[in-house]
Amino acid sequence: MSYFKSVGKIAFEGKGSDNPLAFKQYNPKEIVLGKPMEEHLRFAVAYWHTFTASGADPFGVGTAVRGWDYADAMDQAKARVDANFEFLEKIGIPYYCFHDRDIAPEGNTLQETNKNLDTIVDLLEANMKSTGTKLLWNTANMFTHPRFVHGAGTTSNADVYAYAGAQLKKSLEVGKRLGAANYVFWGGREGYDTLLNTDMALELDNLARLFHMAVAYASEIGFDAQFLIEPKPKEPTKHQYDFDAATTIAFLQKYDLQSKFKLNLEANHATLAGHTFEHEIRVAAINGMLGSLDANQGDLLIGWDTDEFPTDLYATTLTLYEVLKAGGLGNGGINFDAKVRRGSFEDEDLFLAHIAGMDSYAWGLKAAAKLIENKVLDNVIDNRYSSFREGIGAEIVAGKATLHTLEQYAMQNNPIQNLSGRQERIKLLLNEAIFNV
Repeated sequence: MSYFKSVGKIAFEGKGSDNPLAFKQYNPKEIVLGKPMEEHLRFAVAYWHTFTASGADPFGVGTAVRGWDYADAMDQAKARVDANFEFLEKIGIPYYCFHDRDIAPEGNTLQETNKNLDTIVDLLEANMKSTGTKLLWNTANMFTHPRFVHGAGTTSNADVYAYAGAQLKKSLEVGKRLGAANYVFWGGREGYDTLLNTDMALELDNLARLFHMAVAYASEIGFDAQFLIEPKPKEPTKHQYDFDAATTIAFLQKYDLQSKFKLNLEANHATLAGHTFEHEIRVAAINGMLGSLDANQGDLLIGWDTDEFPTDLYATTLTLYEVLKAGGLGNGGINFDAKVRRGSFEDEDLFLAHIAGMDSYAWGLKAAAKLIENKVLDNVIDNRYSSFREGIGAEIVAGKATLHTLEQYAMQNNPIQNLSGRQERIKLLLNEAIFNV
């Protein structure tokens, strides 16, 4: 059955096209810095926002009109599989991502739940083989069900912790079976609201224990996907343990997990943490922890996770500048963890939204490549830190300086002359790179 009969294959038509169902910037085979655009970007569709989201919000029920909205939960799950692969083929995206509970409903027991999951995984596997589509990453939803009210790996209830472990075990098996390139851990409720009833040390220790168990089991079954942790500072708990990139890296280093994990970074989560997306990417990259990206954007006038499709060209350019400078995403990709707005409820809006995101990232890729090829920012930074390439600066960088030698140098009382940061000029150069694509 076709769920998107009115939409054909989305093609690249270029900047002169007025066809809304066509790419103006994203040309998958176009070579950028020696590599096809599709290989740089490695786009993925988020199963949860695209095929399970209804448009509901805290003030109203869902508005989305979807052809796969069947009354029976398993029939609906099977229909979503068909919709997913039809959508991927028509939009030309090679990867998708899911939580276990996105693809199959829970049953009355864990056994029944796993049976439901196996039924849908059979369908996914068959479709992946016939279409060549790949799984960028999968994960376990251990935050929606009421059992996880106090968390999963950081719960105060050992029975819930055991259930989480069993669910994680099954999810790793699914990832292995479907050949997932990555496996993501998002601590949806791994945090706390008040210290008055929280043993923080125990919760963090237990979370690390769960991660070590996952590493051991993945090794046992031969699942060699890259493990990723996705930081988020708040929502749904007031204090999420994986607050941002720096906090998450510190956790991994403390518990000797840094060699097994990298980070899956999301733009809207960076905003909620008071950072830019490019800041989070730079922190991960300089620590060798950059893994994959969730592409979306927030609204600075709304203090929660709005998960809008990314259309800010400054953000996409600076995001991809950091990615390119870091050498790319490796096994990772750019997953559209974004949802259409509540008022965009027609099936066609799913295509229009992804086209907007893909074109915005393609535009950003070309602008970032221009910045790199012309060494626009490299030259600025080289000049700004030139004092560290000679004299006392070179001694500092080489590790030869001591407090004694620094004092001796300072007591020469040479005039100190700082250079202007020229931020306004640099931002104009950024404008020129973006809007002359």
